Amino acid sequence: MDIQQLVRDLKTTNDSKIVMLVADGLGGLPVEPGGPTELEAARTPNLDALAKRGVQGSMNPIAPGITPGSGPGHLGLFGYEPVKYLIGRGALEATGVGFELGPNDVAIRCNFCSLDAEGNITDRRAGRIPTEQSAPLAIKLRDVSIPGVELFVEPVKEHRFVVVFRGEGLGDKVPDTDPQRTGVPPLEPVGNDPASQRTAEVAAQFLAGAGKILAGEPMANGLTMRGFSAKPDVPTYEQVYGLKAAAIAVYPMYKGLAQLVGMEIVGTPGSLSEEIDVLADAMDDYDFFFVHFKYTDSRGEDGDFDAKVKMIEEFDSIVPRVAALNPKVLIVTADHSTPARLASHSWHPVPTLLVSDTCRPDACEAFSETESLRGGLGQFAAVYLMPLALAHAERIGKFGA
Repeated sequence: MDIQQLVRDLKTTNDSKIVMLVADGLGGLPVEPGGPTELEAARTPNLDALAKRGVQGSMNPIAPGITPGSGPGHLGLFGYEPVKYLIGRGALEATGVGFELGPNDVAIRCNFCSLDAEGNITDRRAGRIPTEQSAPLAIKLRDVSIPGVELFVEPVKEHRFVVVFRGEGLGDKVPDTDPQRTGVPPLEPVGNDPASQRTAEVAAQFLAGAGKILAGEPMANGLTMRGFSAKPDVPTYEQVYGLKAAAIAVYPMYKGLAQLVGMEIVGTPGSLSEEIDVLADAMDDYDFFFVHFKYTDSRGEDGDFDAKVKMIEEFDSIVPRVAALNPKVLIVTADHSTPARLASHSWHPVPTLLVSDTCRPDACEAFSETESLRGGLGQFAAVYLMPLALAHAERIGKFGA
């Protein structure tokens, strides 16, 4: 069943508001058997109060056992089948920094990294080098020249930047050069078809040129390339759901993903509190709001359980301000789990909470992984979250006679 097509056929309109709060990488694991997850260890009185009003469930971003990247994880939240709509991280980052991709472009999300004297990675994120140091380095890489290809380099944030290759006959089927571990060198770029092999050869030339420029840097003396991708073709939120949608985020990649599904980027917040300021100001102007909080994911990737707990508590602190705006539907969820114990994304389902005056409150007393397993939404795939949101917003009609 194509759930998106069914929703297209049944969508209706009214003036209700839907707010989706996404704590990136929220789901976690206990450090020791029988211990709490990060969410369960955090003090979250506001989320727990919401849980008593709403209905909770355990959501699979893609499918059981499949670990999602950030792009597929968010696509699922937005109701797009992630396996059908493959949007690479490069396209997300490029769009997020305002780069307009063309038909002959391949975009790549790059990370500065630290290399030892043997060329092995010692830090995959160059110590999370601050943006004020990384941006000038990215701009220096514009000096690399590759015959027959137009090259664009754009800073993003911290250790991240974007490279775009523009030229005829370039493919995007090139696996990441990030080995996802330290103590080994970056992988060589390899194309999976003839057009992508051409891209891999261009990437190898870029890496060689960039290596010469970065050789003397104390931390960011190397780079890895991820998410080779061309411009995607996906239907918009307006087309599928009949919603005028807004995205409120700090990090460019999430702005890019939102733009690719037709959301408007609202405001230029630099913190979670400022994001809620933007939300309050924009409530009258849009039907749907995607509000993204990054640092639950970052601290999980750092393997820092206590720091992730603190980020969850910061997230909890803004909940009363959002609830006071009285959206018809308020959703609290995540794009995937990032347990500090694993220091990476994982396949584990994420707790998801839906609050509306049309929901059937369940018996859950708190918002957590354990409580979500007994919640009224049960276990479900992320692509069904938007239909649930529309139903509770009374924006979806009856199917059949």
